[in-house]
Parts: sequence; structure tokens; C-alpha cells
Amino acid sequence: MTTTIPVAGGAFAPYEVVVGRGLLKTAGAEVAALKPTRAFIVSDETVAAIHGETVRASLEGAGLATGIVTVPAGEASKSFEQLEAVLDRLLVEGLDRKSLVVALGGGVVGDLAGLAAALFMRGIDFVQIPTTLLAQVDSSVGGKTAIDTPRGKNLIGAFHQPRRVLADVEALATLPVRQVRSGWAEVLKHGLICDAVFFDWLGGEGAAGAQGDPDALERAVIRSVEIKARIVGEDEKEAGRRALLNLGHTFGHALEAELAFDETLTHGEAVALGCAMAFRYSARQGLCPVVEAERAEAGIRAAGLPTRLSDVAHAFAADALIARMAGDKKAEAGRLTLILARAVGDAFTDKDVDAEAVRAFLIEEGAA
Repeated sequence: MTTTIPVAGGAFAPYEVVVGRGLLKTAGAEVAALKPTRAFIVSDETVAAIHGETVRASLEGAGLATGIVTVPAGEASKSFEQLEAVLDRLLVEGLDRKSLVVALGGGVVGDLAGLAAALFMRGIDFVQIPTTLLAQVDSSVGGKTAIDTPRGKNLIGAFHQPRRVLADVEALATLPVRQVRSGWAEVLKHGLICDAVFFDWLGGEGAAGAQGDPDALERAVIRSVEIKARIVGEDEKEAGRRALLNLGHTFGHALEAELAFDETLTHGEAVALGCAMAFRYSARQGLCPVVEAERAEAGIRAAGLPTRLSDVAHAFAADALIARMAGDKKAEAGRLTLILARAVGDAFTDKDVDAEAVRAFLIEEGAA
């Protein structure tokens, strides 16, 4: 059984996110329905070894000419070097403007392959087949594609919506527990933004999802995609409401950049910590009851995710974090932009955040 969730907005062609089990084996029929001249897979070395042959065989079985290019697994592949390598391979393989890229992997692959598709011959179609929880509930939906630079995360990119997203919950069974928990952070984020009932379910009956329970995971993926699809449909390019999806990300991206995107923190762990910090900062500023910040932190910590700087094996400097936050793409006219909260399920955007207040908060949090 599958669940199909429409993603539609006035500024882009509508598409569907299909959530279910066994979708890797039936991907060929889904892609063939889009009538591409070719369907070329972009994946990473780890995912390709596990799922590459299944998807390639499905595409060929549907009568599609295909092939695969892989990049090393990990955030470091979101680089100019790997983007150039992927684009060059697409040229060597002779793809044309009616060809299609299949992004098979987690958020890194989706971001990289999506940007390659956006740039190749000024834009060709692509399909997302996310194989991590984080990608299924967040990065595969909404059309954000990007690479990183030493100056920050996701600073070079484009909005390029996929033609279809196939979220196979069975693929999550191959993930290490840490990667499942990392994706769970984005699931929790959706509840923190606008659905307190969902957030409480995640900490109660649904908590088994953080440990890999397939039924809880499927429900969590469906609800997360419903939330994100609605927000993206209202605001594709983050002019307003879509910014709420960045809850935890301004703090989180700064932490990741200070760690040089190494394995000390996964992206999801950084987002989880960033969400807890955003709630505590909101409480510190009198915007949110302390009890709501404590509720958010407890729900995040219960999933085995970090909520304090002291949970990270690194000594952060407040000034360095502020500099990273000021360079974030959400900052405007030299002022910090943060997604803050009035309560669990009630987030809002503040585009006029005082950097000195954030600096004092970071020092209270344990930064030097």
C-alpha cells in the first residue's frame, strides 16, 4: 500500500510524493511514466552498493536506457569538484534536454544531483529516490538544491523542483541507528513548527520510529511530507512561511561549519541541537514560556539527540558562531534572522535579531 501526497504551488509544476514499501523495485514504471529519453542515476558509493542494481534493473525493465555515476559518501561531496564531475559524466554519456536524472541516496546526493539537473543544458528533469529518513521527510521535497563552500553550507544552489519523489520506507532498514535518529530530528522539527499533537505523538506512541520501527517511520514520513508539501505550496522560494522550515538551522549550520562539516555532528544532530537552542533563546527573550522550551528539549533528548553544546566534543567560540550566523543566507541587511517560537507547534520568523543578545545567549549556553 502506498500513500500519495501532492505538492502544488502557483509557481511550479505540481508533482507527487509517493510513500510506501517496495518502491525501489517499481521505480522504473514511475520514471517511465514521465517519458524521458534516458534516466541516469546519480548516487553515492555506499547507497549504490546497496540499492543501485535494484533501481538500475527496474529502469531497464521499464525500457529505459540508464547508467550510474557515483560520488564518495558524505557531506564533502557537496562541492564544486563533485558537481563538475557529475555534469561532465552526464555530457560524456550523451544526455539531452529530454533526459532525466535519478537522485538515489540521502540529502547530499539529492542536493548535488538536483543542482546538476538544474544546471545541465539550463535545466532537465529529475526524480528523487531518497534512501535516508532525513531526505524522505525533508530535503527531497521542495526543490532546494545546493553545494557547500568553505564559507558555509548550501550557499551555492538553485530552486529546482523534482518531477516525482519515491520514498521507500523499506530502504530505511539499511540505515545505522545514528542516521535514523538524525532524520528523526527533521521529523521533530515539523511538529515543533506547526503541529504540537504530532510532536507529542513522536515522543509517545510514535517514539519507536527513532529506533527504526517501520510502521512508526511510515506514519512519521507521511505526516512530515504533508506538512512540508503544504508549506512549499504556499511559498516555494522562502519569501515568507517556508522560512519556518529553517527552525534550528541557523544555529545548526553555524555549528556544522565550525566543525568543518566533519562527523562530530550529523546534519540532523546539528538541527536537533539548533531547535533546542532556538526554543531556549525564545524563552530567554520572553517570547515563549520556559515550560515550552523544556517540553521541546525533553522531546528532542528522548530521541537520543543532542540538546546542549556540552553534548558536543568541541569548544565553540561565541564570536565565531555569530560570524557564521551573519553569513547565513537567511540574514538580511546585516541583521540575523532566526526562526523562534511562542510554543511547541507555534514557530515564527524574526528578521531583526540582535546579534549581541545572541552572543550573550551563546556564552550562557557554554560557548567561550
